[in-house]
Amino acid sequence: MKKTLRSLILGACALAFAMPVGSALAQSNDKPGEGKSIKMARATWDTGWWQAEIYRQLFEKLGYDVGDPLTLSNPPFYQAVGQGDVDLWVNGWFPSHNTYEKFFSPGAKRVGYVAKGGALQGFLVDKKSAEKYHIKYLSDITKPEVQKAFDSNGDGKADLIACPPGWGCEKDIAHMMDAYKLHGQINLVKAGYSASMADAIARYQNDQPILFYTWTPNWTVGLLKPGRDVQWLQVKKVDLPKEEMSLADAATVKDVTGCPSDPCVLGFPANDIRPVANVKFLDANPSVNTLLEEVQIPLGDIFKQNAKMNDGADGPKDLKKQATDWIDAHQDEVNGWLDDARKAASKS
Repeated sequence: MKKTLRSLILGACALAFAMPVGSALAQSNDKPGEGKSIKMARATWDTGWWQAEIYRQLFEKLGYDVGDPLTLSNPPFYQAVGQGDVDLWVNGWFPSHNTYEKFFSPGAKRVGYVAKGGALQGFLVDKKSAEKYHIKYLSDITKPEVQKAFDSNGDGKADLIACPPGWGCEKDIAHMMDAYKLHGQINLVKAGYSASMADAIARYQNDQPILFYTWTPNWTVGLLKPGRDVQWLQVKKVDLPKEEMSLADAATVKDVTGCPSDPCVLGFPANDIRPVANVKFLDANPSVNTLLEEVQIPLGDIFKQNAKMNDGADGPKDLKKQATDWIDAHQDEVNGWLDDARKAASKS
């Protein structure tokens, strides 16, 4: 009996040692997020939802349970991620979102880049009006004949489609209105951005003047092309909020298509689109940290997706398919990111 028991133990040990090295951990290494979940958020602007969906699907490939992202405006997201109520989003715009750092630091941090540089912001006017009224600078909107032309509600001010409450650009635009003393000449339209822009495009198609804020990448500059349909407005002097003045040089950008001057003094610093994640979550999930550090999405690809979205392919199923198609088309690169994420998990 003792011999039989001893034989069974030795046989089991021999079988264990005979297994290929690492096979017992193969599944966990391939799916380091198995049994874990990610509380993911996304911004209120829908032009950032596709990028969020790409990351969501990549997290799932690592085994994480990721539900539909929670849509949040800037202030509640940055407070929530700093406190750990949500884990991350990939819709940070810096330096525009520098003002929120006091809400999320030190509990959360920026990590990696969705798109580094090239994310522009500024004001645009339809080209026909720019030529007719000799509009080159934002201050040219103060001309009485220009205010009248752009006044659609009869309040005597030029209507400018601006940013909804809670967006980072809302504070920057409000600062500009104060700095350039434009409150008496410009009415900021702060309703839902997509609906407001749809109304502006309808006016443009009816040969009426339009004035609006936008950013890139965005479907607006795909539909209303700078240099052909619209023209960027400049400021004569860059004046940013105090905490952003160190970035004043970045508000002057070279080779901007559709700007009447080169370099173009847009007045807004060029931005990086970056993930922001809770520090404790990243420490507990090195695979996520590594993935966020490595993934990048070309601005041109974001423009193309935004154009599809503007053409009507903007439902949840559309976004998921577009993200899946992008991942499939970049499989070699994606596999490299995922492999590095798995290695990071195995080292922890």
